[in-house]
Amino acid sequence: MNVTEERPAVPATVERSAGVERVIPQATVTRLAAYLRVLGILADDGVIIVSSEELANAAGVGSAKLRKDLSFLGPNGVRGVGYDVMRLRAKIESALGLDRGHKVVLVGVGNLGEALARYGGFGRRGFSMVGLFDRDAKRVGTDIDGLEVLHVDLLEQSCRELEATIGVIATPDAAAQSVASAFVAGGVECILSFSPVMLDVPDSVEVRRVDLAVEMQVLSFNSSRNEAAHGSPSRPGNPRLGRSRGPRVTPGSLPGAISPSSSTRNGSVIAP
Repeated sequence: MNVTEERPAVPATVERSAGVERVIPQATVTRLAAYLRVLGILADDGVIIVSSEELANAAGVGSAKLRKDLSFLGPNGVRGVGYDVMRLRAKIESALGLDRGHKVVLVGVGNLGEALARYGGFGRRGFSMVGLFDRDAKRVGTDIDGLEVLHVDLLEQSCRELEATIGVIATPDAAAQSVASAFVAGGVECILSFSPVMLDVPDSVEVRRVDLAVEMQVLSFNSSRNEAAHGSPSRPGNPRLGRSRGPRVTPGSLPGAISPSSSTRNGSVIAP
């Protein structure tokens, strides 16, 4: 099968402010997603103002890097006061395109797919699960949180009717390419795949692959490195905001971020 080689991510996100286009580097986009996660926790806890040091520490980056990242969004915060949590949250959501909302369809309602379908956090972050599909006759017709699982043969037509913007692949590897092709035919331009298979799709389609085994291998490496550096396993931090790692943290260890081991094509899809 002819596949398109996945290429390194390039600066892809453009924020338009007062008619001026600003290209946001891919690494900054990934960190913005981490800041958004932290801001969501702070908002849930009733926090109104957060300092750059507090936000940076919770996200595991240096305050200087955080301020540089947020500068792509325009003026933010007041020196000596901090950032308005709700206002900054809204600006990041706008920069990531979350304010317009996304309709998500998922194929493969096995253990992983069903868990994703039942996850309640997507709706709070701008993602609406609108369609579930599978090939297994035992799953087709079942109800998952109000959505009926349809046969995958209806995927292309349903993507058009539902105006889906993101397609999730949680199928066995052998089915990943055919599902991706159906997504493309149905007008879906963003694909998140939990299969390690490299997908053959047009250049205009954004693809992110998440290999859970690779992610655990990276965790194993980081754990071994921390034990070697400190002589003992790292101590847990705030269970709400995550462990603070300081400015030496790597993008892959950011709370809620997408690690470098996740393959990307034509930019990235920011997911919660």
